[in-house]
Amino acid sequence: MDEAARGFRFGALAHRNFRLFFLGQGVSLIGTWMQNVAQGWLVLELTNSPFYVGLVSALGSLGVLLLTIYAGVVADRTNKHRLVILTQSLSMLPAFALAALVWTRAVAVWHVAALAAFLGLVNAFDIPARQAFIVELVGKDDLVSAIALNSSAFNAARVIGPAVAGAVIGVLGVGVCFFLNGVSYLAVIGGLLAMRLPRYVPRAPTASVRARLREVVAFIGGDRRIATVVVLMALFSILGFPYLVMMPVFARDVLHQGAAGYGVMMTSVGLGALTGALAVALFDHHIRKGPTLLLAGGSFGVLLVAFALSRAYLLSVALLALTGGTMIVNNALANVTIQTIVPDELRGRVMGFYAFVFVGLAPLGAFQVGALAERIGTPHAVALGGALTALAVALAAWRVPELRRTL
Repeated sequence: MDEAARGFRFGALAHRNFRLFFLGQGVSLIGTWMQNVAQGWLVLELTNSPFYVGLVSALGSLGVLLLTIYAGVVADRTNKHRLVILTQSLSMLPAFALAALVWTRAVAVWHVAALAAFLGLVNAFDIPARQAFIVELVGKDDLVSAIALNSSAFNAARVIGPAVAGAVIGVLGVGVCFFLNGVSYLAVIGGLLAMRLPRYVPRAPTASVRARLREVVAFIGGDRRIATVVVLMALFSILGFPYLVMMPVFARDVLHQGAAGYGVMMTSVGLGALTGALAVALFDHHIRKGPTLLLAGGSFGVLLVAFALSRAYLLSVALLALTGGTMIVNNALANVTIQTIVPDELRGRVMGFYAFVFVGLAPLGAFQVGALAERIGTPHAVALGGALTALAVALAAWRVPELRRTL
């Protein structure tokens, strides 16, 4: 820890390596959100179909669904620093490829889908490695602060990225968004290369991959708090979080807005989420994790129903901010609850399992909301997901009292 930074309010920022990671990732995430917005808009322009918007998003998480549990085993047996450098470097390639395809007017929806699937394969290894790597940068004492600040960076980017993307798409086109995302990866890669870390000492494998996976499943199943959080996050991924996939459809077809209006809607989600993440970071030692997680999760479901039923643009933007705030408080506290309970030797595998339910199940969510939107309409599909999410949280609060008591 740097002596000059000991008095800083956010404990994790007292660690030089975390500051490099935090700043570099902050820049890169702005580009990532620009690409997310541009990709959804591009697919809608190419196909005019909510189903294809959901399908491409689903393909972007398919690799996480298929590989991330195994990737957690890899993260536990590998130098996480080098693995994250590799995954971040590979993540640049689809961004530059999409920019080139758009600029040459050769882009087709299958190109977007294939590159999204490739990025999903990379993310399958990146997510558990990056999540488990954070504790190596700050230690357990500053882990809550680090996770909350990491969420703050993610959601600050969610504010800036969509706003910039909406303006850029209208003036320069989607290709520029993809190109700027590719360039932004240089910031996080530079930060990773500048870190000073202890020499990595590989551990000799003590069990087969299958045995190591059985060990982590037994650990999760043996703690009702972790098991409940994992099940809730799986339901959120399938039923609740896919509302973001449908945002281009809400903007254009429900609220009758263009690319700029779409960008404002995504920015509103980010502003709410940033506020929630900063609140967790500021009050990390005063938050009762279990009760707050349940309150935020239930509120998210109710607010999602309200957003889906709104037809007034300004009201929808306000509801999106509240939805983003409750969503990120729920997500950050779910992550913290798991990471403060799990032992270090299981961390990579547990985070791989967490990534499986949090991100890997997103293809099922994106696919179901896209298919359901085609049949009953996008607002009804999203409202149904929000109602089922709120019901699941209420059931968890009733059936798992130990989670309510988790401090």
